[in-house]
Amino acid sequence: MKKILFVIFFTFVSSIYSQYDFTIGMGLDFNSTSSFRDYINANYSRGANDIATFKSSVSFSGEVGYDIKNNVQLAFEYNLLLDSYTQSIGPGGTYEMSYISHRPSIIAYYVLKGKGYKFKFGGGGGFRYVSLDEKQYVTTNYTTSGYGIVLKAEGNTLLSGNLYANIGVSLRYDTPGAPKNSSFGYIYNPITKENLNLNSVSVGIKIGISYSI
Repeated sequence: MKKILFVIFFTFVSSIYSQYDFTIGMGLDFNSTSSFRDYINANYSRGANDIATFKSSVSFSGEVGYDIKNNVQLAFEYNLLLDSYTQSIGPGGTYEMSYISHRPSIIAYYVLKGKGYKFKFGGGGGFRYVSLDEKQYVTTNYTTSGYGIVLKAEGNTLLSGNLYANIGVSLRYDTPGAPKNSSFGYIYNPITKENLNLNSVSVGIKIGISYSI
C-alpha cells in the first residue's frame, strides 16, 4: 500500500513540476569588443572600413531546461557566436580575422505560464572558449578561454501540441581574455601597446522553436 501511495504521489508531483523544454534557435548579437575594434581600425581598416562601436554577428543556440518547481526552471544553454572581418590590403592581398566563441551557460529562470504561452526571465553564467584565425597570406590560429555571464528573457507562443514559437533577448558580458598561439604568442597592437583581447558586451535577439514534454 505504501509503495502504491508513493508511486501515485511521485506521478502527481512529476505531472506538476517535471517538465523539460528543448529549444533551438539562431539570431543576431550586437557586440562591443573594444580591443578587437581598436586593433582592426588602427592597423587595417584605416578609416576605409572601420568597425563601429557595436558590430553585428550571427549566433546559434540550443538549450535544455528542467522545471524544478512550478515557476522555476534550471537550464543548460550552448551558444555559438561567429564573427569575422575582411579587408583588402593591396593587389591580390586580403586580410581576414574570424573567430568562433563557445558560450555554454547554466541559467536559472523564473517562469510565467498560461494557456498557450510561457515567459521566462533569468540569468546565469559559464565557461567561455574562443578560437580565432588571423589570415594575412597565411593563417594563424589563436585560442583563449575565460568566463561570462548572461541575462535572458524569452517568450513562447503555442503553435500546436507541445511545439512553441520562441523569441528571446539577451545581455552578455564575456571575458575570454587574450588569444594566444603556442608559437607566436599573443596578437600585439602597436598603436595601443597592448595585446588584443576579446572581452565584450553584447545584446542579442533570437528566434527559434521550443518543444515541451
